[in-house]
Amino acid sequence: MPRIAVVDHGAGNLVSIARGLEKVGADVVVAARPSDLAGADGIVLPGVGSTASVMSGIRAAGFERPLLGSTVPLLGICVGMQVLFETSAEDGAVCLGLLAGQVHRLVAAPTLPHIGWNDLATTDDPLFDGLGPDPEVYFVHSYAPVPADPSVVIATSDHGLPFVAAVRKGRVAGTQFHPERSGETGLTILGNFVQVTGAVAA
Repeated sequence: MPRIAVVDHGAGNLVSIARGLEKVGADVVVAARPSDLAGADGIVLPGVGSTASVMSGIRAAGFERPLLGSTVPLLGICVGMQVLFETSAEDGAVCLGLLAGQVHRLVAAPTLPHIGWNDLATTDDPLFDGLGPDPEVYFVHSYAPVPADPSVVIATSDHGLPFVAAVRKGRVAGTQFHPERSGETGLTILGNFVQVTGAVAA
């Protein structure tokens, strides 16, 4: 059973994420301190609010260096995905920089924040194994990343204009949507992440 650490930096939907991961077969530990990451086969980095507040929590709890130095699969969710990039136009935050690019406000959006169910246009990525065409997932956000390298984009959605909904570069992946709030589709995505971590750890 893969051991997944969910990072508790003070601004994340920990309970729902942990329950979702447990439903799909993970041994979950909520990591309140960097030492709790030891022995994890994978890491989930949640985030709600602003990029600056999430980065402040990550740094205050001492997670920045362990996250940068980790070699296990990492999944960022919502603002946890945004802070994988270099900077954010939301508040000028300097983020983790695991992926090249900047977070920008959604343009041409009919309403902000973008809240609710929306379709995904996915690529052939292991995170989306077993999903049908145009799966629906749940979003709550006003910003999304603009990667410097378009090849890291594995899913898009549309709110006025297309935006990046999921990314991957090697072991590092992220979803702008909330899989833990996306019903069976979200559980399938979390299950795929757990399977990937188990395969890497084997």
